[in-house]
Amino acid sequence: MSGPGGIFEPQDRSRKLTLGKALTTAFSLIVLAAALWQARSLDIHDITALVPSSPLFWVLFTVTYLVAPFGDWLIFRKLWGITGRAFGALVRKLIYNELVLGYLGEIYFYTWARRKVPMDATPFGAVKDVAIMSAVAGNIMTLAFIAVAYPYLALLPLDKYADDIAWSLGVVVALSLLPFLLRRQIFSLSRGELWTVFGIHMARIIASTALTGVLWALVLPKVAIGWWLVLAAIRMLVSRLPFVTNKDLVFAGIAVLALGQDVELAALMAMMAALILFTHLILALTFGLYDLVKGDRS
Repeated sequence: MSGPGGIFEPQDRSRKLTLGKALTTAFSLIVLAAALWQARSLDIHDITALVPSSPLFWVLFTVTYLVAPFGDWLIFRKLWGITGRAFGALVRKLIYNELVLGYLGEIYFYTWARRKVPMDATPFGAVKDVAIMSAVAGNIMTLAFIAVAYPYLALLPLDKYADDIAWSLGVVVALSLLPFLLRRQIFSLSRGELWTVFGIHMARIIASTALTGVLWALVLPKVAIGWWLVLAAIRMLVSRLPFVTNKDLVFAGIAVLALGQDVELAALMAMMAALILFTHLILALTFGLYDLVKGDRS
């Protein structure tokens, strides 16, 4: 599915209310409501007290946050020839998935692409295929991180859950292989395009996880690498839950329970989760208020 050369020509130039504009307004209202609801759990004083003042931390945090939308931008630039103007829509896609409901971001991006990207065919097939390949890449990388962290799992009390974990990993493997077995029935993109999408997703996940580990190490540099590997594996597992909002908060809760008396690590996980949520909220409110005041011009 090749792109049109990267020229954006909005198809809805009328000032009349259209289905696309109505959906955009609805998305904005939903995200604004979700942002205000989630804000109740934030304690700004606690966040600012724990966050490092190092400029390097903030630069790496910004890069880490933008890795996912940048990976999506590379993918859809390859498929459709989109320009930098699409990056804002892809940041919104991330926020909708993380703040409201998993895969709501794909629905938003589909409606956005129908109006903003001129193409002969519907963008549904490409959006669907990219989402599926993201899930496949995520499952494979989760298994890889668990394999790498396996020698250090003794740090956590997981012995009595060994059988359950083994069965769960078996299901993950099966789900990862199923799309490949049914490729002709499921996918719209060509084999070459699918491999490109898969490769970018894999690189995105590796980069995001590695950068997150660096952020953790900047705050607590004396912690053994085994802990970072175990926590990265747990974070990857939590990220595979499609209909759970605020996955970083869920991960922080699980990490606090698993870490027990390790107060410093538990506090770090809670701080990072709150910082990511706070970033989601600020951007969601900014995008939502812009849409409501200026209209959908992005």
